[in-house]
Amino acid sequence: MNSILSLGRYLFAIPFAIFGLMHLAMAANFAPLVPIPGGLIWVYITGIGLIAATVSIIIGKYDKLAATLLGLMLLIFVLSVHLPGVMEGGEAQMKSMPNFLKDLALAGAAWMYAGGAVAKDASVVG
Repeated sequence: MNSILSLGRYLFAIPFAIFGLMHLAMAANFAPLVPIPGGLIWVYITGIGLIAATVSIIIGKYDKLAATLLGLMLLIFVLSVHLPGVMEGGEAQMKSMPNFLKDLALAGAAWMYAGGAVAKDASVVG
C-alpha cells in the first residue's frame, strides 16, 4: 500500500510541469489573462516557477519551500485571474469557476504537502 501512496508525490508534481511547459509554449495565449502590466513576462516567470516546483518536489530537495511557494502562487492565481470572472457571473462565471476551484484545491494540497509528513527537506521553511 505504501508503494501506491508514494506515487502521490509524482501524481501531484507532474501536472505542474505540464502546466509550466504550456505557459512557456503558449505564453501569448496566457498573457491577456494576466491582470497586471507586463503580462507576457509574468507568464514566462510562472511557467519556470511551475517547472522548478515540479523538479524540487520530485527530487525532494527544497520541496517544502517549493510546495509553500507553489501554494502561494496558486492562491494569487485564484484571487487575481479567476476570481474576477467568478464574480462577473453569467458565462464568464461558468468559464472561470472550474479553474478557480482547481487552483484553490491545488493550493490547499500544496500546503498540505508542505505542512505534512510528505516534504523531505525542511532546511528553509521550518
